Amino acid sequence: MARPRTTYTAEYKLAAVKMITDQKLSVAEVARRLDVGENLLRTWRKALEERGAAAFPGHGNPTPAEDELRRLRADNARLRAERDLLKKAAAYFASPPT
Repeated sequence: MARPRTTYTAEYKLAAVKMITDQKLSVAEVARRLDVGENLLRTWRKALEERGAAAFPGHGNPTPAEDELRRLRADNARLRAERDLLKKAAAYFASPPT
């Protein structure tokens, strides 16, 4: 049976990667000690190597790309609503009076 999905804090991830890098423990050993998958630890280590301190932004700290995407999606929704309103108004004024 699969494990339930668990979320880990950035501090926990950093501590786990430090066990691998600073204490020179193997990924398998750290995975056993923390009861975390080996592939997950490898992913965390790779993310930390590539992005440094910004590797684990969390839900409260979106990356600039995620923040811009959220803003653009909100603008898109607003513009669609305006377009739909203008379509309805044009259809209303184009119809002959009764």
